[in-house]
Amino acid sequence: MGDSEQNETVDLGQELASQLQQFANEIRFSAMTMTNHSSLGHTGGDLSSADILATLYLGGVLNVKPDEPAFPQRDRFIMSKGHCSGAFYSALAFRGFFPRAMLGTFMDPLSMLNGHPDRNKLPGIEANTGPLGHGLPIAVGCALAARMRGEGWRTFVLTGDGELQEGSNWEAALTAQQYKLDNLIVIVDRNRIQQGDFTEQIIRMDPLAPKWAAFGFAVAEVDGHDPIALLECFSRLPLEKGKPTCIIANTIKGKGVSFAENKPAWHHGVPTKEQLALAAIELGVEVAQ
Repeated sequence: MGDSEQNETVDLGQELASQLQQFANEIRFSAMTMTNHSSLGHTGGDLSSADILATLYLGGVLNVKPDEPAFPQRDRFIMSKGHCSGAFYSALAFRGFFPRAMLGTFMDPLSMLNGHPDRNKLPGIEANTGPLGHGLPIAVGCALAARMRGEGWRTFVLTGDGELQEGSNWEAALTAQQYKLDNLIVIVDRNRIQQGDFTEQIIRMDPLAPKWAAFGFAVAEVDGHDPIALLECFSRLPLEKGKPTCIIANTIKGKGVSFAENKPAWHHGVPTKEQLALAAIELGVEVAQ
């Protein structure tokens, strides 16, 4: 590759990174606006997972069709940490699954946007989630179904790290390795905070990567706020033929907003109007007047 071609590739990479980071910040601000509207939500986890969701939905990773959300060969995505629905709904709306204006009805009476995702109400949702530890078992079932049918679609599942204290995840992991489900991709939002405190103060999880490896997974660790690093990792799927994949995305709870970053209280903190205005400045998001 010549110098000009290499420079062009670098420029395109930087442009894509900038676009995905902007999308992620828009997801962050959207989720915070929804939480402010409803006076309920899970701001910290919305903010930590935004780059992952932006990369999956707006970076061309997931094979999905917003205008045909149930097409049979689509990739399946399961938001196991369903309490972070603000970020998830925002990613779906930005990808075109439903009008963005609907985000303004978050948790209103009779709204289609419940506090936890409901597959019977919104297109693009594969499973009802909220009770922690359910998403991965469902995802294993999806991946096994694709294998039994001889079909090529993949199943992605995003879990919280505190959620991994639920034993059902490890039962599912054992099943995934037994059936060599290399069409299954587990992404761990490793922000190190759960409801109440830091994960390591409640139940120590480190070293986390060797635990997944011991359960038969091919494992990678990545900066969960670097879209290019995430894309590079997703481009290598499956990481190892015959093994399910676990991507540990190291993140910061409350990422991008100074008053929320790395603070356990913001697991379910609700921003005031003044804090929302500050967040818009820090995230570089233009607010419609």
